[in-house]
Amino acid sequence: MHTPSRRTLLSVPLAAAGAGLLSAFAPARSQEAAFVDPSGPEVAAAERRRGSGPVRSFRFTAAESTLDLGGRTVRSWAYDETLPGPLVRVTAGDVLNLTLTNRLPADTTLHAHGVRLRCDMDGTPDVTQRAVRPGADFTYRFAVSHPGTYLLHSHVGLQPDRALYAPFVVDDPKEPLEYDHEWLVVLDDWVDGVRGSTPDQVLRQLHHGGSTAGPYRVLHDSHSRLLDGDGGHVAYPCYLVNGRLPDSPSVFRCRPGDRVRLRIVNAGSETAFRVALGGHTMTVTHTDGYPVQHEETDALLVGMAERYDVLVTAGDGVFPLVALPEGKQGQALAVLRTGNGRSLPSPRVRPDELEGRVVPARSLVPDESVALEDRQPDRELRLTLTGGMRKYDWAFDHRPHDPYRRHPVRAGERVRLTLINATDMWHPVHLHGHTFALNGDNAAGALKDTAVVLPHRKIVADFDADNPGLWMLHCHNQYHAESGMMTILGYLK
Repeated sequence: MHTPSRRTLLSVPLAAAGAGLLSAFAPARSQEAAFVDPSGPEVAAAERRRGSGPVRSFRFTAAESTLDLGGRTVRSWAYDETLPGPLVRVTAGDVLNLTLTNRLPADTTLHAHGVRLRCDMDGTPDVTQRAVRPGADFTYRFAVSHPGTYLLHSHVGLQPDRALYAPFVVDDPKEPLEYDHEWLVVLDDWVDGVRGSTPDQVLRQLHHGGSTAGPYRVLHDSHSRLLDGDGGHVAYPCYLVNGRLPDSPSVFRCRPGDRVRLRIVNAGSETAFRVALGGHTMTVTHTDGYPVQHEETDALLVGMAERYDVLVTAGDGVFPLVALPEGKQGQALAVLRTGNGRSLPSPRVRPDELEGRVVPARSLVPDESVALEDRQPDRELRLTLTGGMRKYDWAFDHRPHDPYRRHPVRAGERVRLTLINATDMWHPVHLHGHTFALNGDNAAGALKDTAVVLPHRKIVADFDADNPGLWMLHCHNQYHAESGMMTILGYLK
């Protein structure tokens, strides 16, 4: 029997799915009980439990745009003709009301990455909603119950490797941190519109092993010590901080001695960044939106779609914030400037802190306010990450994404998820609609929604099944996901 690929799934006429949207898919191949519908009563009940506060309304228009990267102009797809897209900011307890208008020549959606939200607002096409057609719009409306640093992005194909992403900050009405300023730092690897390249051309090159159109962008023989193998397989021509190239960096200004909160977001599609601020140590306070016991570090390793919040006390002068693409050539740069700062640092500056201490996510300890309570798992799921560069056949358990295949869980369960990486490549794996606790040394660790699984290693993570629906689990390397490394966790009725 033919197994539809992700691309095939995205082109399925939804009228054929009926009113039940995706819940109609599972019974055709399974003797198990029906799964919760993304818009079912269980989902509505979970949303009511999140409460209903003030409504905060926003509007995005996704359209073809001309973008200035700071001396280089490119054509791409963007939200409101900006890179990154406009900041969306609400307070925990608010209801977000965001209308997406599609002026692209293709279907699109919007996914609130890392947010525990109602399932039918998750933005996964043909899993939780119908894709938004060209010329149409769709309003995402959901309660936002937890503060943190998040990311909005398209969830259709390789659209996130264009400019279809935006930062999303949820403020804590009882913010415990004390600081003078906030600096939003959005990292990206960029290929779209550079000498004719597009992400889709790059994917074809990865699959076919040669240049099908545009410049050849396949990277060979990269290596990263921190990632224990290849850094990646796409040779990006540009790396950005807040949409700017190193020759024309964004500059953050404050006074010497000011305490600054950096919200660091990796919006890249195929690159992990090692991040350091020259002349400073950083105090890690949050990862993926959730607080941790404060830990000092010289640098951070930030995988795709991971977020870290850190505090720094600004020195006197001009200081480079450098994001080094692991295993790749080039770098991204932004600048911290205080009272006596004058000239900008070199675009190729390499602060010593990049070679200093790097605190891994697995060693972070959750703050007591969010730590997962001790409990034995009710269900265990074991998935193996498979595939390789030669065939570019990334998958879970040697099976590329199949919309008929769901891994069942039940509401109220503590679920233990074991991800075993049987490949030579690292993978940042993301679970929609939930946060999980990384297990290390027999203790529940930091809460995250995206975690790096190193080659031939495994991670064990626990989460509470408290958000009914159908939820994607996938590699956040966009090229791996689009090639099949995705699956679905489904709540049983």
